[in-house]
Amino acid sequence: MQFDQFAEHYKQVLDETVAFSGDDSAYFAEYKARYLARRFTRAFSGRVLDFGCGVGLLSESLKQHMPAIQLDGFDPSQDSLSHISPTLTAQGRFTCDPDQLGPNYDLIVMANVMHHIPPKQRQATISQLAERLNRKGTLAVFEHNPANPATRWVVEHCPFDHDAILLRLREMLTYLAGAQLHTVARDYIVFMPRSLAWLRRVEPALAWLPLGAQYVVLGEKHA
Repeated sequence: MQFDQFAEHYKQVLDETVAFSGDDSAYFAEYKARYLARRFTRAFSGRVLDFGCGVGLLSESLKQHMPAIQLDGFDPSQDSLSHISPTLTAQGRFTCDPDQLGPNYDLIVMANVMHHIPPKQRQATISQLAERLNRKGTLAVFEHNPANPATRWVVEHCPFDHDAILLRLREMLTYLAGAQLHTVARDYIVFMPRSLAWLRRVEPALAWLPLGAQYVVLGEKHA
């Protein structure tokens, strides 16, 4: 498993890769968690799955910004899972065995996972996750935006992205449709580096602009 070799120093490697932005990996994890907390409210108390949770960076932020959720995690790297905070593992199931995951999730989050999945397996992955959603449950997918030059530079220089095949937002939308999920949001995110942090408050108004470093799509299950 390629991520096993990076598990012990995952955050350090990622921090070094994104250092030119002026922020660290914790900023980008919190950005995603805050986005979801705005969408679902801080009081959201549903069952949540962090699919591709790694060492738990996003999981920690999700629990911080939506403390009432019941949070599970999945990652194929057992070494990565061993670095997850005991506080998280005590309140939910974190596993590398998909058979240990329950059904009926209210929210499933995939953050920068799809570009590691071979294109021929992507539709099946999304469809399988859709089957784990409650009716009215939501799949939230965050991905790198290949139209952003800074994003491409990060991916090219990230040691654990050597297998990455980036996908545009419209490709992701076809997978949601193929899984019979109704798209309820499609936003570009992460526009301003730390040097322009004073402009970050306007980023939600730029969600339509296909120049953000990443994007997010939300697909809701109706049947």
